[in-house]
Amino acid sequence: MNDWRIPLSDIDLGADEIASVENVLKSRWLTMGCVTQDFESAFAKYTGAKYALAVTNATAALHMACMALGLKPGDEVIVPSLTFVASANCIRYTGATPVFADITSEGDLNISTVAIEALITERTRAIMLVHYGGYACDMLRIMALARKYNLKVIEDAAHAAGSWLDGRHLGTWGDIGCFSFFSNKNLTTGEGGMVVTNDDALCEKLKLLRSHGMTSLTWDRHKGHAWSYDVVDLGYNYRIDEMRAALGIVQLNKLEGNNERRRHLTQLYREALQELHQITIPFLNHCGTTSAHIMPILLPSDSKRSDFMERMKSQGIQTSIHYPPIHKFTAYRELTGKAPVRLPITENVAACEVTLPLYPTMRDEDVAKVVSAISQSFLQ
Repeated sequence: MNDWRIPLSDIDLGADEIASVENVLKSRWLTMGCVTQDFESAFAKYTGAKYALAVTNATAALHMACMALGLKPGDEVIVPSLTFVASANCIRYTGATPVFADITSEGDLNISTVAIEALITERTRAIMLVHYGGYACDMLRIMALARKYNLKVIEDAAHAAGSWLDGRHLGTWGDIGCFSFFSNKNLTTGEGGMVVTNDDALCEKLKLLRSHGMTSLTWDRHKGHAWSYDVVDLGYNYRIDEMRAALGIVQLNKLEGNNERRRHLTQLYREALQELHQITIPFLNHCGTTSAHIMPILLPSDSKRSDFMERMKSQGIQTSIHYPPIHKFTAYRELTGKAPVRLPITENVAACEVTLPLYPTMRDEDVAKVVSAISQSFLQ
């Protein structure tokens, strides 16, 4: 393991989280129960969603969303390629086909609404958008397209816990929103996720999908609310446990403060990086309030990214890439046997994007150190 001078990310985790988990262990009820219900209620209240269901991870959340919307073989779902592969994988789990759309520009790494509309066919059933880095997609335009063409909207809000647009939390605009609580996320439970919806019928479908299609849970039977159950649909074991829910409750209480810190650090980065004219900074003056999940920059097109990242590594600065485009992966190039997908903006951005360290316990002076390392990396 590298002894990073400044790591890419770190967790704000302390005595409160440890005590919360310890209380669960002392209770001797570890599977999904009242602590999970409290976490769900708190998350629903925070986001303004009518319903929130905690799940084992965001991939499960996305799969459940696709299943709840009835996606099946022959259906198409428009999705960006500049995202983690789980977004597209979950579409494929249902037998439906992901159709990759280009992003908007070097300044906006979110899915292009122009590209979305150009890809809509008679087979299109849904749009799965991704709020890259916690920056809002053009939700007004996307929802207008969904109404115009009678499409469902899944929001991959894995980066967007604590992101808002026009007074609405991201993830609550579409039919279903999916959040990640992976260890590098703004709200972490190690592994974990949340599905939110305002639709009564979808909520009932999602509950069945989460736990084997069963009409009652172990917790219900433990509390005497039921003594048996029926299985009314094909479901999965996508439940979260009480330990992770306990972590989530404490982390949710820290979210606003930590996100404000992330936004402050992002602004420091932007001010300092303005002096480096070789660097392009996406999402400047972007609408809404961002969770500032990651800090992406774009290197000059004629630079060699691997060499730059190695020079940063030699100075103790960890960097990463968000993301290798999905349509370039072997499993997706071979998916249909059709002509290769061409996404020029996505491909150009993906070739030169570098993600800089950003986390709430990061110090102001750490930003200055990272920017100084960037300057040195260009000089070498």
